[in-house]
Amino acid sequence: MAQRRVEQAMILLAAACSEGEPRELAQLSIGERDALLLSLRESTFGPQLISLVVCPECGEQLELSFTVAELRFEHPHERPPVLSLSSGDFEVEFRLPNSLDLAALNEGQEISDGTRLLLERCLLRARQGEEKRTLEELPPELLEHLVDEMARRDPQADIRLSLSCPQCRHQWQTVFDIVSFFWSEISVWAARMLREVHALASAYGWREEEILSLSPWRRQAYLELING
Repeated sequence: MAQRRVEQAMILLAAACSEGEPRELAQLSIGERDALLLSLRESTFGPQLISLVVCPECGEQLELSFTVAELRFEHPHERPPVLSLSSGDFEVEFRLPNSLDLAALNEGQEISDGTRLLLERCLLRARQGEEKRTLEELPPELLEHLVDEMARRDPQADIRLSLSCPQCRHQWQTVFDIVSFFWSEISVWAARMLREVHALASAYGWREEEILSLSPWRRQAYLELING
C-alpha cells in the first residue's frame, strides 16, 4: 500500500510540476510534496473538500466539509537540506523523509519497524561529544525527540482532523491523506466522464474529442435532453 500510494503521489506530482525531474520531485519532503498536491487539487476541483467518515464508537456516518486553506501549513521556503538536533552531549544531523523513503517501507511492516527504517535512512551523522555514534547507539529518548522534531519541521506531512460524533459524542482524530483523497476524486471524475462520453456518443454519434471539447455546462445540458 505504501509503495502504491507513493506511485500515485508521483503521478499527480508530475502533473503539478511538469518541468520537474522525477528524481527531484521524489526527494521533496513529504510535507512539501503534499503542499503541492493540495494546490493541484484546489486548481482542479476547487477549494472545498467533502468526505464521509464513520464514527468508530457507534458507526454513525458523518459528512465532513472543509477547505484546502484549513489544511495548509506555512513552511519555510529556504529550509536547509540538512537539519540538526542537540540533546545533552548528543548532536545529530538529519534530513526529512521523502517519497523514496516511504517507498522503501515493506507492506505489513510494524509501525515501530517502519519508523526505525525511516530513521536509518534520514539520520546523516550522530556524535556524542567527539565520538561518532550509530543509530543503535543512540538512546531511545533521543530517537523519540528526533521523530518529534521531524514532525515539527514538516507539519504538512501529518495532517490530523479532530472529529466529534454528534450522535454519541465520541471524539477522535483521523489522518487526512491528500494522495488517497485526491486520487479517489480523480477516479470518480474519470468514471463519470466515461459515462457521459458514452451517453453523448450513443445519442448523437459525436467523437470523444468533440464531446470533451464541450464546456461542462453544455455537456450537462445535452445529457438532460437525452434523459428527458
